[in-house]
Amino acid sequence: MKTYKYEAFTLIIEEQIRNGILQVGDKLSSIREIKEKYNLSISSVQSGFEYLMIKGLIVNRPRSGYFVAPKREENIPETRVKLPPVVRDEVFMKNILLTSKRISESSSFNTAVPDDLLIPQKLLLRTMQEIIREKGASLLRYYPSNGLEALRKQIAKQMGIYGCRFNPDELIITDGALQALTIALSSITKAGDVVAVDSPCVFSILEVIANLDLKVIEIPVHYRNGFDTEYFRKVCAENDIRALVITPNFHNPTGIMMSDETKKEMLEIAEDHQLCIIENDMYSDLYFEEKRPSCIKSFDEKGRVIMYSSYSKTLAPGIRLGWLYAGQFYAKAERAKFVLGRSVSPLYQELILRLLQGSSYERHLRQFRKKINQHAMQLLEVLRISFPAGSYFHRPQGGYSIWAQLPENIDMKKFYKYCEAKKILFTPGSTFSLTDNYDHHFRVVFTERITPESLHSLKETGKKTCEFILRGN
Repeated sequence: MKTYKYEAFTLIIEEQIRNGILQVGDKLSSIREIKEKYNLSISSVQSGFEYLMIKGLIVNRPRSGYFVAPKREENIPETRVKLPPVVRDEVFMKNILLTSKRISESSSFNTAVPDDLLIPQKLLLRTMQEIIREKGASLLRYYPSNGLEALRKQIAKQMGIYGCRFNPDELIITDGALQALTIALSSITKAGDVVAVDSPCVFSILEVIANLDLKVIEIPVHYRNGFDTEYFRKVCAENDIRALVITPNFHNPTGIMMSDETKKEMLEIAEDHQLCIIENDMYSDLYFEEKRPSCIKSFDEKGRVIMYSSYSKTLAPGIRLGWLYAGQFYAKAERAKFVLGRSVSPLYQELILRLLQGSSYERHLRQFRKKINQHAMQLLEVLRISFPAGSYFHRPQGGYSIWAQLPENIDMKKFYKYCEAKKILFTPGSTFSLTDNYDHHFRVVFTERITPESLHSLKETGKKTCEFILRGN
């Protein structure tokens, strides 16, 4: 992994803070002192201090220098969402505009796709041009229905690094993640079967399940460990659950990362009740800490876990290429894929293969993670300061979104009416469930460019929300 020059001093400061050698409020050496001590440029030292501020370890006091920051207590709520163990089969008919409409970059916090400035446009376009020159007319023909063999082998190799043992012959290249999910569910369910999902659950997953005429049981996520395994076990004992669709790492919309203990317990429950886990791995590359989190699949020894992902969240939404590891269900999955489309774009397959074979994709991911981490921390700070007491904004460890909860005495209709009038877009919590448990929640996506205008919009929205409470509205 690439190292940065500033790590010569930032690693030492991090260790000293962890070990208590540097205490809250202690002043750090100046930029010039560190420059001379470690033989670094001023820009490298400034980058190092910026990195430590992003991690929340230090603060900058103008004209005074840099100091060790106070440790922030997350004050994570302990309450659980209580959902009745009722099998639901309603069609989830929410307005898709709530999750895709954009007004402007400065006020749209609802669309979970990379902003234009985050998309590596030069890298993608240059690589595509090279491929077109090299491959020519062959890109206009069908590729194998299960995908380019070299690409499947490369994905299997990459996932092997993360502990997932993939047979490339059981991988299917798909036209995006939703097609992969559709194929997975079609391979193991029939109309009328019951499927469990994490709750809150992203709108598109609920739509796929509804369109396959499946019934849904929602299992609450937990802020601390990621999932209510106790409730899941109870639901499995009382219902014939065919599959669980789950996003364990940087869950959309909450940003929660499931603990390894919970992942193992969930797998144990699935094995006890002979059901399949369909694992969404789309956000795992977007981690903010030191390393990529584990997958449920990495603990799977009996082939219970089907896994899927795509590159639309890490590269560009227009690159419609995903993959599905079907394992023992490959034969049915292959037929389901053929019905949905003979071949995925040859150009996209060659593009992803070229990026994965080199180092450019990893370099892009490092910069991408750094930028969206900065965005997340900026928005989180403004949200926590500006909104009324009793509000909660979950600190994400990766992914795309901050999950927000407002106090029960807020009139949410007036809140959204104000947001609409000011052209500020959040995704209402009601779009993430068939229940009304999340009516006082909303999702804030932090992949758009952060501007003084966007921060001002959030501050003003928070102030207005405070006024609703003070006026009794």
